[in-house]
Amino acid sequence: METLLGEMAIAESPEVVAAVGAEVRKTQSRFGTMPLGEGYYRVIVPADGVAEDRAIPPTLDDFKRQLHAYAGTDFGVHSPRWLSRFGDATRQAERYRVGNVFLAGDAAHIHPPTGGQGLNLGIQDAVNLGWKLAAAVAGWAPDDLLDTYQAERHPVAAAVLDNTRAQMHLMSTDPGPQAVRRLLAELVDIDEVNRRLIEKITALDIRYDLGEGHDLLGKRLRDVTLKTGRLYERMRGGRGLLLDQTGGLQVAGWEDRVDHVAEVTEELDVPALLLRPDGHVAWVGGDQRELQVHLTRWFGAAT
Repeated sequence: METLLGEMAIAESPEVVAAVGAEVRKTQSRFGTMPLGEGYYRVIVPADGVAEDRAIPPTLDDFKRQLHAYAGTDFGVHSPRWLSRFGDATRQAERYRVGNVFLAGDAAHIHPPTGGQGLNLGIQDAVNLGWKLAAAVAGWAPDDLLDTYQAERHPVAAAVLDNTRAQMHLMSTDPGPQAVRRLLAELVDIDEVNRRLIEKITALDIRYDLGEGHDLLGKRLRDVTLKTGRLYERMRGGRGLLLDQTGGLQVAGWEDRVDHVAEVTEELDVPALLLRPDGHVAWVGGDQRELQVHLTRWFGAAT
């Protein structure tokens, strides 16, 4: 299943573009014209009949022909910014690390752009791996820290591949997928279902498996408000952070890699949180000895 995708100017009026698009989408889900401002649109249309050799880049004429075929008009498209095509293939590397070689982003996984999840997925790979590589270069990384990259990120990409496959299936015009699409349209009217799908598409549902514990363990903590500003402002240095609402904990021995913020926030009902540089919660509690175990686990031996 091949699809054309690009950004270009459209000469036709916005009213006509919207009306024609709405009519076409009654029978073809892989068709759309999204306004970007200043007369430009992001255009998506099936690529049936376009050159099968994917090494040959699509042209504006290809878009015009396909738009005519599905909408009866090419809307006067012109001045393309970029043109591309994509298929419905999904692939994932079995291993993200072999020795000193690591894979991230499109080198580790490919999938259709449905839901716009690829950029988030690749950036999250880089952030997850980046602080761990920096720790190894600095000499304080625990022995198995780099191995956690595969353990944490591989399942996340597998889940994205699953949901993009599902979305592409729902775009089929066959009766079966269309029946599922109608059923799903009813289900998303339920607040819990709608929220669950939003969190999945936006990657806000990610929780790394860091063992049993508090519901926040393994999740990326949101940007909570502190007395002196916002949490994320305190994390720009790429260091770990202990958010200590008890005021009685310490990071002695880890000060060179973990910041200690002794502040109270009304948004969290926990004694203290240990955050990794990527913002994920590594520990929740209030006991100093437990804290030291987790400091060692993620930030190496004290100095």
